Amino acid sequence: METYQYLRLLDELSTTDCIISVNITSSLLDYARPIYQSEREKKYSEPMIWIGLYIACASLVCILAMVADLLHGIRRGKLWFPCKYFRINSAFLAVISVAMKLPVDLSGSMPGDVDQVAKLGSMAFMCTMMANLLPCLSTMDNNALLSNITALCLLIITIVVNVCIQIQTGVVSSKEVASVWKVIYALDEVKINTDRNIILASIYVASLLWLLMVHVCSCLAILKSKKIIESKYQQGHDRALKEIKQSSGELLTVEQLQKHVKNHWIMAGSGSPQFITACFRTTSASGVICVFVTILHTLTMLWVICYGRSMIAIVIVQFIGVVIGTIAPLSRCFAALSFKVSLKIISNDFKVFKLESYWTSKLYDWKRASLKLPFRSHGLNVIIETSKRLILCFCIEFQEGFVVVCKILALIPFVFMICVLYCFRCVKWLLHKDHSNSQSQGFTSLEEKNDLLEPNQDLRPYVLQLEDEMELAKRTLEGLSKSVHQLIQNDENREANDNFVKLIEQSATRSFQGVAKFENIDKYHMHDVPFLLQKTEYQDCWSLPVVTLTTIAVSLPGIGIEREEVDNFLNFVREGLQYVTLVEENLNATDDYVSIQDAAKTLWKEVDIDHEWLGHKLQDPSSKGETTRQIVDWYMDTAKNIVYLEDTSRNDDSIGRSMCANSMYRITKTILITYFTNIDGEVSQRELFDNLSSMITDIIAACLTNLPQVIAMKCHTSAIEIRETNVKDAALLLGESTKIIETLQRGGIPSMNPSDLPFIHKWRAYLGNSQFLKAQC
Repeated sequence: METYQYLRLLDELSTTDCIISVNITSSLLDYARPIYQSEREKKYSEPMIWIGLYIACASLVCILAMVADLLHGIRRGKLWFPCKYFRINSAFLAVISVAMKLPVDLSGSMPGDVDQVAKLGSMAFMCTMMANLLPCLSTMDNNALLSNITALCLLIITIVVNVCIQIQTGVVSSKEVASVWKVIYALDEVKINTDRNIILASIYVASLLWLLMVHVCSCLAILKSKKIIESKYQQGHDRALKEIKQSSGELLTVEQLQKHVKNHWIMAGSGSPQFITACFRTTSASGVICVFVTILHTLTMLWVICYGRSMIAIVIVQFIGVVIGTIAPLSRCFAALSFKVSLKIISNDFKVFKLESYWTSKLYDWKRASLKLPFRSHGLNVIIETSKRLILCFCIEFQEGFVVVCKILALIPFVFMICVLYCFRCVKWLLHKDHSNSQSQGFTSLEEKNDLLEPNQDLRPYVLQLEDEMELAKRTLEGLSKSVHQLIQNDENREANDNFVKLIEQSATRSFQGVAKFENIDKYHMHDVPFLLQKTEYQDCWSLPVVTLTTIAVSLPGIGIEREEVDNFLNFVREGLQYVTLVEENLNATDDYVSIQDAAKTLWKEVDIDHEWLGHKLQDPSSKGETTRQIVDWYMDTAKNIVYLEDTSRNDDSIGRSMCANSMYRITKTILITYFTNIDGEVSQRELFDNLSSMITDIIAACLTNLPQVIAMKCHTSAIEIRETNVKDAALLLGESTKIIETLQRGGIPSMNPSDLPFIHKWRAYLGNSQFLKAQC
């Protein structure tokens, strides 16, 4: 009943002939206030359905990201499940904040069982998310790590404080509602067990605080462990370079590249920050906490009796998230044990509870460092410095004690693993007890089992470990070796097509002559070049002449040239420019080169997609009936006009257009000098198309001789966070370009200095040498 209806009823009662005392009327009027409050609460609670769905959707986003990480880890064979999609950043912290609205809400009483389970389940879901997010801390640089861990601390502390307030005010335990039920029904047992909710909320609060301390302590270890791994990586990189050290004039072979990539893959894989973090005892402890929270929340779900409103969507979605989110932390517990060489080494590690130096090294560095204080008072500086040391001493002691406790928690999966292995080997012994060689097996260690695997002693020096006495299990090392081999082999199935390789081979047999021929304006013809074009200077690059020559070539097809042939030619250019871009981005990365490379990329998109050249539609000789010379003259005149028009405005776009027009003018001028001087009659489009195609192929082939250098360069990067990704790209590129590299090296690469190969102007200088040209004749 609405308030106005109730008041109208009272008014009717007071005006009727019924005799109602004033006391009764006053008593009935007192009920108008609670009716009005109930009406207002109902009105305010109407948006809760949409808010509940909003929270469920935010939770679903986090779950999908965790599932994506699970699938990625399974696909890559990384059962320690690195964080690729679900990470600590501003976007996911915002989504997590939405998913945690229920435990943060201080005002809503939420007395129902489903409401209470939804609030408690959100905290359980937060625990599993924190356990999943732990490895991603190692993927950040120092500044990002500081900002993100600070944001996470603020979020967790806010949740913890709000839940503690709700425990005191009865929002979590629903004390007021429970008291009402007791009065009405005079029962000792009520629908809502207040003690149960308080205990569960307290456990979840303690778990969140524990996981937060795990994150903070792991951050301190990550800062030092990265430096240790980086130092060992530099030693391994120097060793790898010595193995493929080039003598003068020699190029890297495919076999050398495969070995180089494999060595760096082992270093990147074993020294991966997320891999190192997965081996931390704090990570194993977080997995144990996560499993405990999941079991507890599963039991809580069984206590739910009735369902209602949109809370059920939150309960179900977040329960699924808790279950799925437990897989990765639990898997990391056992994966961290399998990375060790033997059960003996693992047990020794747990037995002495030795504390590795990287856990407290950063705190000791901060303790020894002196603060630069702005105060002139010596006494005040002494007080601040002494306080700093006392605080850091406490932090060091706390860090040591906390890590030891984490190692104790990590004993749980260790004991479980021993029991499983013991049972498995006992069953295996019973099944094979009739065989003579099985009777002496008994309980063998994991190390003895790994001895059955053939060790790869060549790769062992490239394994990076935080502690020198540690040693990676042979099974893990073999898995890393197989994974890079599969990357190379799988991408060999996507290697360049036969037609592409065939054209590259033909270019090698021609000794790349087109590199010297595409632009050949010597001093005898410079008087024909406008002064502005003579004055304009820019660095040569590989891609711009390819795009310019292609523009002219695709404008030529007419008599004797099939459209299919042109399409095949364009496919070759598209594939070739992908490799050319890789070479330029890795070997010609200075500012002078980058500007002209960007201009070439923009021009190629315009030519390939829009069928235009600097805003002009490509020539169509079939419709206009133009001759070959008319087409070349049109491009030359248009290029000259663009250079003059663009020279007055020196912004980036006009500079790029000027570069492209300058290249077109010089190339078309060379074509006219080469093919339209002292020649009787018109040069056929067929002949010119074939010559331009040969030049383009020669330029691309000459550029691709640098692929071995690109692969070797991509293996090494100074940023530890992206090192594994770069080595993976190098392995994929090697598999894709193996046939190209072998074809070029078999066809014969000029005996140039390997350091000169990335630069087209040095190729032109070498190929333009009269003695070399004479020798080729």
